[in-house]
Amino acid sequence: MEEKFYTIDQIAEKLGMHHKTIRKFITEGKLRANKVGKQWRISGHDLSLFMENNNVSTSSRDEIENEKIEFSTSEVHNKSRFNKINVSTVVDINEVDMDEYMRVSNTLIAIMNSKDSKMSNSTINMKYYPKERNLKVMLWGDAEFTKEMLDLISMLTQSNDM
Repeated sequence: MEEKFYTIDQIAEKLGMHHKTIRKFITEGKLRANKVGKQWRISGHDLSLFMENNNVSTSSRDEIENEKIEFSTSEVHNKSRFNKINVSTVVDINEVDMDEYMRVSNTLIAIMNSKDSKMSNSTINMKYYPKERNLKVMLWGDAEFTKEMLDLISMLTQSNDM
């Protein structure tokens, strides 16, 4: 049986993610890929392993079966695996000075570095723009992780002059 290979754009569409996110997974070694000429190709097997190891699912179980991506029988019958929600969001925080940026980012990084299993398949990236006094926090994870992080960010950035 001939194995199917996918482009980054095909994987991004299949998983409902941005192509840059897929490239990041490849760069970080989370998703195996092979360079063919100037483009990356991902095998169906490597995609299946990535999805299993990172609790990622596509929007349609039929799509998975039609593309012959192989899962063990127990995984195919585990409907919760295919109903999992992943959220990607950018939090834009304005009027942030350097001290507040350090406080917020250090707290968020400390939480991400905790041994909490909820954090294992989630990512956070932060970018501070000192001239604009702007902090961007990029989150990727399940709905519970995202809710908790948004609540925490809200708490950390609340004004103290109430």
